[in-house]
Amino acid sequence: MSMRFQAVVTSALLSLILAWSALAGEKVFGPFIVDDDNAGVIALNGEIDINSGLSFRRALQAAPNARLVTLNSPGGNVQMGLLIADDIHQRKLATYIPKGSRCHSACSFVFLAGNERKVDGELGVHQISSDSPDLIGAQLAISDIIEVLNRFGTPMDVMHVMFKTPPDDMHVFTPEEIERYQLNRAADEPGGATVVNVPGPSVAASNSSTAPVNAPIASAEMPLTADRAPVTKLSPLEEFTKRPNRIAVYAGLDLFGDDISSLRVDDAGACANSCLVMDGQCKAFTFNANPKIKRGPNCFLKSSTGRADGNSVAFSGRFLSAAEEDPSSLTLGTIDPQSALYDDIDLPGGDLSRRPERSARTPLDCRLACIDEKSCVAFTYIKPKKECWLKGAIGTPMVGRGMVSGLKKLETFAPAKIISLDQQ
Repeated sequence: MSMRFQAVVTSALLSLILAWSALAGEKVFGPFIVDDDNAGVIALNGEIDINSGLSFRRALQAAPNARLVTLNSPGGNVQMGLLIADDIHQRKLATYIPKGSRCHSACSFVFLAGNERKVDGELGVHQISSDSPDLIGAQLAISDIIEVLNRFGTPMDVMHVMFKTPPDDMHVFTPEEIERYQLNRAADEPGGATVVNVPGPSVAASNSSTAPVNAPIASAEMPLTADRAPVTKLSPLEEFTKRPNRIAVYAGLDLFGDDISSLRVDDAGACANSCLVMDGQCKAFTFNANPKIKRGPNCFLKSSTGRADGNSVAFSGRFLSAAEEDPSSLTLGTIDPQSALYDDIDLPGGDLSRRPERSARTPLDCRLACIDEKSCVAFTYIKPKKECWLKGAIGTPMVGRGMVSGLKKLETFAPAKIISLDQQ
């Protein structure tokens, strides 16, 4: 497949996913955001000012079923931070600092109020600061902070760190300190959140995805409404951190196997959307962009990322949760079924063994066996005998009727794009 065609398909996929994410509506109340499509979550994104206490209560009215507050704030007004924290404590809401976000100064009070809480970003604390010389007022403010933090079950060591850090400095807790001071609080710990019932993942089948050469395209189409496993109990925080919030898109990469459904769609964007609407049941997808295939499934929805395999007609997406890092590049040996397989060609000599590979009974099995074997650089499969010969060296190609050979090479795959699924 030409690079130009790959670019066209990739561009179409990105445009459709971005258009989908733009459909989500949101309401803004000062630094607080309520997303119509995720009404169980209120996002704090910005400075806490003198109006933020009222803004938070307006957000609560707009999202009466909210169970989680995500935090990304440099801090701000101490009294408003304490007021918001008290509301969170009274309502037993969970608090979460996502990766790449910070919760400093007055925001830390809001985090510590969480019935269930977790730090994946930055949590920073310091002494309160004031331009007023009123010492009595400052003492009262500190007394309020201590009283409120005690009600939240804040470890004394955390308060010590807070009051020892100068107001013009910021102590950001390290992962070791977060664990030592028990800043994360799970649903099953004392004071933790009440869990809720949500659908669990369906039982995954092990089907093929982008139809390699000499292999069937796919099994018969399976409905999206597959039977589900018994319900799993997730806390508000667990439910949020496992929800996909971005997608890593790859060109030329096939996520092979672990299919839960296969269907025929018009384009890669429709395949991505079919995965996304399955309420977390679908974790990844592969779209077969080969224009020569006119019938059968071309969209494969997956319970996991499965096995990574090179295939120049494949476009794949992996959905990432808030708790996951952006994926790094992946280097692997590939035998591209579109460009590296040769029918009626024999590669004599160079066999890794005196006997054929016993586990490989089809050309597909033989191709995958060579990929898995580090010493293998090529293979020849003899169809009439159903024999797979793995090669440690490439001999002079010869005509071989009823044979298929493949050449292996190393390829590096990096996401063409990582797209946020949250409203921008």
